[in-house]
Amino acid sequence: MTESELVFLAAAGTAVLIGTVVQSSVGLGLGLTAAPVVAMLDPTLMPGTLLVLTAVLPLFTVGAEWRHADLRGISWALAGRLVGTVGGVWVVALATPDTLGLWVGVGVLLAVAASLTTLRLRPTPATLSVAGVISGVMGTATSIGGPPVALVYQHEEGPRIRATLGTYFFVGVLLSLAALAVGGQLGLREVATGAALIPFLVAGFLLSRPLRSMLGGQRLRIALLAVVAVSGSTLVLRALV
Repeated sequence: MTESELVFLAAAGTAVLIGTVVQSSVGLGLGLTAAPVVAMLDPTLMPGTLLVLTAVLPLFTVGAEWRHADLRGISWALAGRLVGTVGGVWVVALATPDTLGLWVGVGVLLAVAASLTTLRLRPTPATLSVAGVISGVMGTATSIGGPPVALVYQHEEGPRIRATLGTYFFVGVLLSLAALAVGGQLGLREVATGAALIPFLVAGFLLSRPLRSMLGGQRLRIALLAVVAVSGSTLVLRALV
């Protein structure tokens, strides 16, 4: 292994570890934390490498709390995600990442601002379908697809949020990976790099156990909104800078 490969593994691995701790505690955050680092180190690995990791992590989180997953809600969100995934592949092929990131980031921040008012989104078939479409586009094109669905579930209990988002991410990311592979936009190099970062993901999941027991109720909602807001800000800043 060359020196540059070791530097990449150390930097990207640290970002993956931190992102895994956040996502395992709150319900999302891996893409937010690791995607900017991987994109800065080697943009040709995006979004495939991050999608591989976001497909593996839910196997751990859902395995711990799968009984709390809202399977009916997930089905509606995944129906929307399927439509959004097709749009995401099209966006990856045609649109500039900066333009996409800017509009998506602004939309996420507006959604967070709306959630701080008296407006309350509920996990209905309509809201979940729309959130799924937006998430499909975002997740396939940028590897950050969690915020729309997370905002719909922000008022639920901790185990329900983590199990539902984990199940949704697992199936949804598989759809994105399959669509990118069919479209010729996912190569063996991205997959192999994602696999090489899995040990950091496992370590982050193990380190998150104390936080999962501490976060619940209003504290979890605040943490969730904070992660979503940072996610939107990251997309906007990445686009502008």
